[in-house]
Amino acid sequence: MKVAPPARLILAILLVVVIAGPATARAQDEASAPRPMTTDDALDMTSVSPQALSPDGDWLIYSKRSLNWDDNEYDTEVWMARTDGSDTFRYLGEDGGSDFRFSPDGKYVTFKRSSGEGRSRTTQLYWMRTSGGEATALTEHEPSIGQYRWSTDSSRIFFAAQDKRDKDEQKTIDDGDDAIFVDEGPNGQTRSQWSNLWVFMIEEEEDEERSTQLTDEEFLVSGFDPSPDMRWIALTARYTNRRNDGDKTEIFLLNVESGEKTRLTENQAPEGGVLWSPDSRSFVYSAGDDEEWLNRNSKLWLMEAQLGEHRLLTENFAGNVSGATWSPDGSHIFFTGSEGPNSNVFRVNVESGAVEAVTQLDGSTRASHWSADRSRFIYTFSDFDTPSDIWLGHADGSAATQITDANPQLADLQLASMRRMTWASTDGTEIEGLAHFPADFEEGRAYPLMLNIHGGPAGVFSNSFRSSYHVYAGLGWVALSPNVRGSCCYDDTLREGNTVARNDGIGFGDYQDLLTGVDMMVDSGMADPDRLALRGWSYGGILGGWTITQTDRFKGASIGAGVYDWTSEYGPGFNNDVRLWHIGGSPWDNPEGYRNQSTLTHVANITTPTLIIHGMNDTVDTEPQSMMLFVAMKDIGKAPVRYMRVPRELHGFREPRHQRRRDTEEISWMHKHVLGEEWTPWERDAEEKSEEADEEADDS
Repeated sequence: MKVAPPARLILAILLVVVIAGPATARAQDEASAPRPMTTDDALDMTSVSPQALSPDGDWLIYSKRSLNWDDNEYDTEVWMARTDGSDTFRYLGEDGGSDFRFSPDGKYVTFKRSSGEGRSRTTQLYWMRTSGGEATALTEHEPSIGQYRWSTDSSRIFFAAQDKRDKDEQKTIDDGDDAIFVDEGPNGQTRSQWSNLWVFMIEEEEDEERSTQLTDEEFLVSGFDPSPDMRWIALTARYTNRRNDGDKTEIFLLNVESGEKTRLTENQAPEGGVLWSPDSRSFVYSAGDDEEWLNRNSKLWLMEAQLGEHRLLTENFAGNVSGATWSPDGSHIFFTGSEGPNSNVFRVNVESGAVEAVTQLDGSTRASHWSADRSRFIYTFSDFDTPSDIWLGHADGSAATQITDANPQLADLQLASMRRMTWASTDGTEIEGLAHFPADFEEGRAYPLMLNIHGGPAGVFSNSFRSSYHVYAGLGWVALSPNVRGSCCYDDTLREGNTVARNDGIGFGDYQDLLTGVDMMVDSGMADPDRLALRGWSYGGILGGWTITQTDRFKGASIGAGVYDWTSEYGPGFNNDVRLWHIGGSPWDNPEGYRNQSTLTHVANITTPTLIIHGMNDTVDTEPQSMMLFVAMKDIGKAPVRYMRVPRELHGFREPRHQRRRDTEEISWMHKHVLGEEWTPWERDAEEKSEEADEEADDS
């Protein structure tokens, strides 16, 4: 039986509601209103990646990567989903795996998994029923399994593996006599072994040898594909391991039965991505050119295997091509094509070369896996305010199905808006860039401008989700991300625009492209000329460092993982692009070019407060480069400078706590030197503390 409360208690309750109601409603509105994105929101995002599609197109294996803050790492889980979006579940346990493939008959899933400890740790093939169960080891190969491919009849698996060292050599190394003779034998700058091809028979008896070596060469296999009739293997390989000798990669044809190997190319162009046609008569491969190593967008070429004759397939597509897949009848090849900041799925007619779009989305669309009949495909899609998710598409253009929704929490955040901007550079070259604006952007108001500079130099700012755009927009910045000359995916004329053959090289035309873009933003009234900043990583750090030696317009700069003296980087780092295209020659036959295009040569001009960041284990652009620039700026003393030298990190940072520190230090630097204010970083555990406080308030 319910008991009526006393009248005075009812009145008291009503008074509390009347008094507290409006304030509570306002608090609820404020709590539910979208808030600006933070660095921690970026770290907390989940990323998903397709791994394998069943032959019937009904099941997808994908990985899910999420933050493990306590262990300072990212955890990866393997999931399976029905492609109609009706079901999804965790497929593998903590041991996980990589490089997943369905057998062509759809009965099994294979993947690679590492086991063992220390030097005895190897990577082997595991398999399990598609329907689930326990994964068991399929191979016991020494030292480890590399790339692998199923035969079309599911009877065997072809794989590449490094050669095994003999026991005496391995013991010598284990005992500490482990000096490396650089560029001798299979060694590059680190110790390595030659690699060869093998075949593993699925149905052999337990007591019979199931693995057979197919090649016995002193070369490095970079890619391969067995023909559908299993008579041939097309492979790419090179006989040198020098890090700047990618042009030594050639295509070979291997007769599986006889072991006879025929070289099909002999040029200075690196080839890759070999893939057989359904009739086993020809294969497609990718290369920028068929004679020289040129700074051009990747293209598809068709090789008639027995004749050794090739021709260009994608002559009618100006952008960058990747991810080729044959139609079942061999009449078309599907591919992902990038055109400027957008990418979509296309198909090219093998006979005519005609190209038509399969998808026409405004964003970044990348096909990764196809059903056996090529009627359906898996793709990821992202645009400037949509994080990447996995979709099922249809070759006939019918409606796609979304399979994952990895980051629903972003609906509660303020995100930047974006416009594609174009302008004429000093020589008339048309440049495109992506401009990002705060959610409350007002026309006619001048904002602080962040100039983003991409890596590469043949990188590109794509129409895809980048957390930094939204974090800076939430802090009140406008950003411009120019696709300067040298950028990928427009056409070869723009991509070759920062080479010595077409221009003066890096740091000249592309620098002018940056500055004219800034002028455009200032002249339009969107950017405050007295509050300009720049940031860049890799080549972005290189061009950013060069920029602040040429102008004092920027009040703050953050440059990471860059090269600032080309001569001293000639041996330790990558230099093929500099030597071949962007400066030309070498430090001994073109010393003035190497000297004049180095930031360190002009370091005395720098007056911009500069934050320098570099990972101490970076082998792409080596860390002493940043130390040299820092010491020089410190000794000269014209501008504030700080060097964040980060242990264990490679060219791209991997540890979450380092990523957070990098980003918050950069924001602090920009606010101090560009905006003239002290900025306090977000507290990582602020949300948890707030929840605890709310719980305590509720209890009291």
